[in-house]
Amino acid sequence: MVDIWLMRHGAYEGHRPGHHAPFDATLTSQGRDQIRHSLPLPDGTEAIVTSPLPRARQTAELIADLTQLPIIATSALLAEWRAPSIVLNHSPDTYPSAYLEWRERRLSQPSLRCGDGESLTDLHTRAGHCVEFLQRTAHAHGNLLAVSHKLLLGVVTRREEGPAAFINAATEQWPFAERRPLRTPVAPQRDGATR
Repeated sequence: MVDIWLMRHGAYEGHRPGHHAPFDATLTSQGRDQIRHSLPLPDGTEAIVTSPLPRARQTAELIADLTQLPIIATSALLAEWRAPSIVLNHSPDTYPSAYLEWRERRLSQPSLRCGDGESLTDLHTRAGHCVEFLQRTAHAHGNLLAVSHKLLLGVVTRREEGPAAFINAATEQWPFAERRPLRTPVAPQRDGATR
């Protein structure tokens, strides 16, 4: 079996519970310390893949520097849920009415988008593609560490719940720099056989 480990990035500049992170947020010194304390990685980890967002990319780069493991891919499949830009830098008590209306309808209409945001169906579909990407990459390179973001990781680990996985992922605790195994078994390919 090939193992895939999912890791949330470290703490980032401007983090405030209940706020959607800006896409360009970078790691703090606390975040870098969290990453250092998350080591060592599980035995046999051979490569790293990462989200392209700065806080995840910086997490992966620091791990690569400290472990000498290669970063073999940066994929938008691992990026965080794309919140609508109208909620960035807003707290729940200042969310615009359009976003609040979307939130009321998002479970009954999971394909509905709010502005330039990603729908729950979009996110769930991407999470499925993300798992396929991780499995293919693990087949080719061995045990992987995938660095990503709380909501995306939560949906990846709850794919069987469908688009509504978003709600549980949003409330689930996944501390910065914590690793969890992806519970989808990946059997190694032998002699060029396809699965």
